[in-house]
Amino acid sequence: MWKRIWPVVKPLFRNKYFVTALVFLIWIGVFDQSNLWERFRMSRQIRFLEQQKKHYQDEIDQNNRKYEELRSNSENLEKFAREEYLMKRKNEVIFVVNEE
Repeated sequence: MWKRIWPVVKPLFRNKYFVTALVFLIWIGVFDQSNLWERFRMSRQIRFLEQQKKHYQDEIDQNNRKYEELRSNSENLEKFAREEYLMKRKNEVIFVVNEE
């Protein structure tokens, strides 16, 4: 196999520009601080962080809507306090039913 390829490749290795370009590409691809593997890993991490950012931004928007809804109506605030924090009025009994 090498006997067929070597006659084609041998003149390329005699060309100093080709050798320089090959060394440069190997250096950039493997040895450099921001080599191809690091760039791939960093871009994957950036995508993951952008997804997290979107998730938390959606959560913030949802909480802001709930906050405005509770702030606008005292009945909603009382309902929220009863459901989420099991608050009650005096002389009132609360029964908690857990559905599975």
